Amino acid sequence: MKAAGILALIGCLVTVTEPKVYTRCKLAKIFSRAGLDNYQGFSLGNWICMAYYESHYNTTAQTELEDGSIDYGIFQINSFTWCRRAKLQEKNHCHVACAALITDDLTDAIICAKKIAKETEGMNYWLEETLEGKDLSEWKKGCEVS
Repeated sequence: MKAAGILALIGCLVTVTEPKVYTRCKLAKIFSRAGLDNYQGFSLGNWICMAYYESHYNTTAQTELEDGSIDYGIFQINSFTWCRRAKLQEKNHCHVACAALITDDLTDAIICAKKIAKETEGMNYWLEETLEGKDLSEWKKGCEVS
């Protein structure tokens, strides 16, 4: 009986991270407020489209790659180059823990995504097909952004 009570207490103390899956329009609003619209020449539609294809808007998405690195969060940011998992050989160019990229608060993920877009080949870092010059305004259609 005492053991069951202790197990119940431990169960209450364990925090479970529930995946947060944003809607397209909620992300449009968050991304717009964060200054992603036309950042490095990419429209809000580009960013919304990319987030959909990378994570289906799931903040806790993680993908283990063949090289042992992991892509994290809504933008699937790679652990080897951009964030810190725990290994010293990781470059951590965004100066952020990978765990910070899989929370409901998208601040760190957006800051890091901006850095990636600025310091690499823009959206092409994520997508094989170039998005430059493509009209992706459909991705924000019907969304109120401010």
